[in-house]
Amino acid sequence: MSEVAEKVEKKSEPLFSKKNKTLITDPLDDNNPITVQVLGICSALAITVQVKNAVVMSLSVLFVLIAGNLVVSLMRNLIPGRIRIIVQLVVVASLVIIVDQVLKAYVYDVSKQLSVFVGLIITNCIIMGRLEAFALGNKPWPAILDGFGNGLGYGAILILVAVVREIFGTGKFWGVELFGNASEGTGLFAMGYMNNNMMILPPMALVVVGIIIWVQRARNTKLIED
Repeated sequence: MSEVAEKVEKKSEPLFSKKNKTLITDPLDDNNPITVQVLGICSALAITVQVKNAVVMSLSVLFVLIAGNLVVSLMRNLIPGRIRIIVQLVVVASLVIIVDQVLKAYVYDVSKQLSVFVGLIITNCIIMGRLEAFALGNKPWPAILDGFGNGLGYGAILILVAVVREIFGTGKFWGVELFGNASEGTGLFAMGYMNNNMMILPPMALVVVGIIIWVQRARNTKLIED
């Protein structure tokens, strides 16, 4: 094998190398955007009353993160430093408009429930943070993986909070009665069980997120500050 071929082989990196895999796995635990970086808390508080809404919001943010990271990475050598934030906002705003129109076309009821929070994806700290901190300085493929990983990390916490709040707040999961019918007094409700209406209030979302953070830091000692 020639020296040139050896150099090319050394420089070539597998698509899913160990370094690239950490871009997906780290945001799920050690560097989760919500529980570690404490970003995107507003949506975790506002739209996690129902699992369906949380899933739709998670998919929306995942799409914007991946596409936004890709576009900004492709343009990274063309964007003047002085207007990079403006360019990033334009990219994200364009993607959010696409998401909003798709939601209105195919899941209009969910779109109405999410209302203004879809538009607020434009100013989501997670998205702007990844564009600024990663996409501007990395090639497209790592940027895509970074967006995918952070989108999964965000969505995992969002859906987990929604599962807890919907089950214990309304006795349902994805709109399906789990404990019986509260109004008719069937199932567990016949034995005295009652839904905890406090769980559907925004402060309880913060409590649930706090418990998740506590469990995560108790399990992972690397996250404990000195």
